[in-house]
Amino acid sequence: MLQLVLALSVSVVTVAVYGPVALRWRRRTLVRRETLRLVASVRLEPYHAALLRNEATASAAAELVLAGYLRIDGEGAAFLTEEGRDPGRTPAHPLPAALLEAVRRHDPEPVSIGWIDRCDEEYAARRGAYAGERDALLPALPRMPDGEGNRLLACCGCVGIVLVMFFWSIAGVLLLAERPHGVREWACAAVAALGLAALASAEKAGRVVRERTECGDPLGDLARAQPHPAFAALDEQRRLLVLRSIADYYRWQGADRVVVEAEHDDDEDDEWLDDKVWWEDAYEYRAADEDEPGARPSSG
Repeated sequence: MLQLVLALSVSVVTVAVYGPVALRWRRRTLVRRETLRLVASVRLEPYHAALLRNEATASAAAELVLAGYLRIDGEGAAFLTEEGRDPGRTPAHPLPAALLEAVRRHDPEPVSIGWIDRCDEEYAARRGAYAGERDALLPALPRMPDGEGNRLLACCGCVGIVLVMFFWSIAGVLLLAERPHGVREWACAAVAALGLAALASAEKAGRVVRERTECGDPLGDLARAQPHPAFAALDEQRRLLVLRSIADYYRWQGADRVVVEAEHDDDEDDEWLDDKVWWEDAYEYRAADEDEPGARPSSG
């Protein structure tokens, strides 16, 4: 009789534990399938894909270099060419056009692409407007149900785990406490033992559900699938110059920064010259003082 009660109770608890796991498997599978379907229908514009990779400004700089609007020297400073200074010549895409206008605002002083990317407010506004316009065209991806952020659900889950562990311990002790007799009791004991084994693997089953239904970042994978055509068309030397300029966001900062640095350098030079004159004067004075006593005996 005890084995029959244990078999029924363990079976009920096992169904109660694995039922939500099965429902979660189905929900996550449907969400994953819908997400992959929506992402498969997306056709990303090259600059939008570069924007999702945080490479839009570098790609725009690469297009300007290829078109002959910009020249980047070995230190990462960007300069306009004759074509770049021509106001009648502007790229068709809004991002390289905004970057070219930002460089024109600093001409003829050098400026780094990285400084424009981080500090130029007008360029950041135009880039943000383009990003908002393109992001509005993306489909709304369904949210994967994970239960994170729901404190009530997390508390209920913790309480459920404690109750299941308590039940598992009591059922295991009762199952071993009395030896079954007859085929029927042995069959009930086997059912109870299998149910307890299944309960012990419930946490692993939930982890397997998460792993096999995880869809990752399909939109990010699509954006990272291929580089921007302009950036890929650069040769190795010009690609390194563009990357050096985009990484430099503090050295070349336009006309104001260059003037300040020049004045600061002049002040340092003046201080160095003042120190040099003082030491030279002190040396000459000391030398004259040492020569004077020696000169008196020779005169006498």
